[in-house]
Formats: sequence, C-alpha cells, structure tokens
Amino acid sequence: MEDKRYAVLIDSDNISAKYISNILDEMTKYGVITYKRIYGDWTSPQTSKWKQELLENSIMPIQQFSNTTGKNATDSALIIDAMDILYTNNVDGFCIVSSDSDFTRLASRLRESGMDVIGMGEEKTPRSFRAACTVFTSLDVLMDNDEEDSEDTALSLNKSNREHESDKERGRKKESSKLQSNVISKTVIEKDIIDIIIQNENNDKATGLSEVGNRLIKKYPDFDVRNYGYSLLSKFLEEMPDLELKKENKTYMVSLLDNKKANEEIVLFLKSIVKNSGDEGVNLSELGNVLKAKYNNFNVKDYGYTKFSKFVQSIDRLEIREDHGKRNIVYWV
Repeated sequence: MEDKRYAVLIDSDNISAKYISNILDEMTKYGVITYKRIYGDWTSPQTSKWKQELLENSIMPIQQFSNTTGKNATDSALIIDAMDILYTNNVDGFCIVSSDSDFTRLASRLRESGMDVIGMGEEKTPRSFRAACTVFTSLDVLMDNDEEDSEDTALSLNKSNREHESDKERGRKKESSKLQSNVISKTVIEKDIIDIIIQNENNDKATGLSEVGNRLIKKYPDFDVRNYGYSLLSKFLEEMPDLELKKENKTYMVSLLDNKKANEEIVLFLKSIVKNSGDEGVNLSELGNVLKAKYNNFNVKDYGYTKFSKFVQSIDRLEIREDHGKRNIVYWV
C-alpha cells in the first residue's frame, strides 16, 4: 500500500522556527510530504530565525508583503495555494501549521473535498480550528516529549543512578502543570470510553483498544495521549479506575471492571435510606442526590441502565409510585 501524500503549509507569522523538526518528524506517521511551503514576509527581521531552517529542510518560502497594517496577507496566500493544490489532485491530505483560527474554514473546506487535514499549532490554538481538522497535534507537547527523550538519553549515557520517572508519575505532573483549558479533561474522556464499551456490549461486541483510539479522535480531533503525559494509549487507560485492559491474541481489549461489589454496596445504601424513611418514602430525585453525594463517581450507565428510576426499580423491596403532585416517591414494601 502506497504512503499517502501530504502538502505541508506553514504560517510563519504564528509558528516559531524551533518546531520545524518536530513538525516534519510527526508527519512521517501519516505519509510522504510532497509540498513543503512556508508563508511570510521574508524582508521582515522577524522571519530571520526561519531562514536557516528553510535551507536545511528544503522548505519553499512564499513571499507575501504586508501591504496593509492590520491585515494578514500571509493567511490569504496560504489559503489560495491550498485550494490550487487541492485542484491538482496530487495529494491525499494537508498539514496546516498555524495557531490562528482564520484557517478554520479552510480546514473544513478541504475535509469537504475528502482530504485528510492534519492541524498543528501551539496550546493557544482556538478550539474552532482544532475541531475542524481530522487530527490536531499540539506542538508544545511534541517539543516537551522531544526534550524528555533527549534528557533520558543523556542520563543513560552518563549511567546516572537517578531513576526515570514512570508514565504514571509523568502523567500526574503533566496534569497539574501543563494542561490548558482547551484540552479535553480526562474525566470526559473516561466517560466517553465507558459509553463506547456499553454501546458495544448492547450489541454483544467486544471493544478493542484501537477502536477506542479511533473513535476518540473522530470525536475530538485534538485528542492525543501525549497531552496527558503518556506515550501509549494503553498506559493512559490503565490509569482509569473503572476500566480494565486484557491482552487477547496480541490485541488489547477494553472492558468495564467488575462492579458487582460496588453494586451491592450501593444497593444496601439505597435500601437503608428508603427503609428509614418509613411510610413517607423518599423523593426519587432527592434519593439520587444523596447517592451522588456519597458516591461521586456513580453513573447509572455503568450498571446497565439508562435511567436512575430503572436502576431503583430493579432493587428488591423498593417501589416507585407517583404522589398527588405527580412526584416520583420511592417506598419500602
């Protein structure tokens, strides 16, 4: 199978030259680069740091004078070139390197034409551009990983006695110091994975690790385990308390942990609340709030139900009835 061909188009106004090796290395994951172009005003002193990188990496500079103050002519030139390349039918996808939301519509338009769009930008990149791409990668994360690899190599060469940090330790440090507000929280990701597993279980289908990764990227183009301090998706999932990974014939499968014990504890807790309420019973919504207060991670879907009322009805000796105000009241029977 032939490698996919990509056009890499870089906005020099919004990207530092220090990222170039990370950009080109990352693109080797996707295919072959057939166009390498960078846009900017090369008469400006601000582009001086790029000039050596252009020679060493054979990147074609596209000159665009800043004719009007406050107008970004570089954006227009990049967009026009992208559409020209699209109509040549010589590429399978594009890599747009910028931290500017102005390229959101371009990314959407390229995807409408069946193109893969790999976005790359700094952490400040707006979510609108991230979401418009097929995949979005943070350059800050690539740079951090590169620096950690270099440091680990140096430690190895010097035969240092200092122990390397585990993925778990790195993950905790990253979450506390590096994550920005535009990175999807780990809690949201875990909930999405649980939903995927439950959907598959309803269809008598097992859930593979690769399916989890693919579906998360489809929903969140900027999802990348490196954002959370991990190098492998399997390590990332192992840290989630409600998930279990098992290796079957060289393939990792993901499932929910057996929650039988937790289920029994919750059932006993609900029974005691309702029983102690006597003949008055307990309002269903209030019962749910009390349960949530005690078990923060409780999610009725984890127990195979879509509604809390269905879960309560499944418990022996608990019954839900409507009162005169049409409120759902749970009684001990």
